[in-house]
Amino acid sequence: MKYTFIVNPKSSSGNGGMIWKRIEPELMKRRVEYEVHFTKYARHAAEIAAEITADGEEHVFIVLGGDGTMNEVVSGISDSGKVILGSIPTGSGNDFSRAPGLPGEPLRALEVILNQERLVPMDIGTMRCGDKEYRFAVSTGIGFDAAVCHYVAKSGIKVLLNKFGLGKLSYLAIAVQRLLGDKRVPCRLWLDDGPPIAFERIYFAAVMNHPYEGGGFFFCPKAEIGDGYLDVIVVSDIPVWKIFLLLPTAFWGKHVKYHGINIYRCKKVKVECEEALSIHTDGEPIQAQTTLEASLCKHQVRLIVPAAR
Repeated sequence: MKYTFIVNPKSSSGNGGMIWKRIEPELMKRRVEYEVHFTKYARHAAEIAAEITADGEEHVFIVLGGDGTMNEVVSGISDSGKVILGSIPTGSGNDFSRAPGLPGEPLRALEVILNQERLVPMDIGTMRCGDKEYRFAVSTGIGFDAAVCHYVAKSGIKVLLNKFGLGKLSYLAIAVQRLLGDKRVPCRLWLDDGPPIAFERIYFAAVMNHPYEGGGFFFCPKAEIGDGYLDVIVVSDIPVWKIFLLLPTAFWGKHVKYHGINIYRCKKVKVECEEALSIHTDGEPIQAQTTLEASLCKHQVRLIVPAAR
């Protein structure tokens, strides 16, 4: 079997390149058949995946990078049903790796991949806003969570904290800023073909394929990566002071029992806000819009995960 490695050498402030230098000697020692592609600019991983899968054949992609690199790869795949996917997570958030229990230690992650310990189906989400369509592996969202992703991406705090192994704190620090500064607006939600659900003042609506996003927030604890459904969380009509109390509980999924936390499950969803708000896919910021629509791709990828315990 031939493995195609897509490596983001700049992930986690340059750690991706150093981790690859640990991985490659192991591949050579085991005489593994592989090729490697290094990303050189934004969206390059998507271009690589698109070019390779254009032949319509089966491929095994191993992504060495963070959630953003994984997002680019799934965005570029032409037929997800013909792809086996593995991950060596090297980002600062690594939400993609949490639910399936992918090892954070690179050589252990490589061991899981080379042994193909277990293959599980994983959904790929699609999100449309305006006249453009995007894909996501973990989540997409509008409002507060997307604003956090936007400001983390453009601020220097994440790069600084990554140098000390504290990159996850960048999300928390900017979350506090956005809670104090961002406006809450009325919103309507359509689940599948049901009637609209109205909210007076939303903080955010997140459409989840995985249970975690934003550097470890356990927003949709019952979300499963291959169940053919999207889980949606809408946070609305809660005083800011209470949000500050609730936010830490979301790391353990304890937020779900409180008033103002609304969770749904669906095949497709439309979110419409009265004013344009920030939008993201897998933490990658997209230009502010009033509306997003999300559903699932027709075909699932197969994800390499550790053997069941």
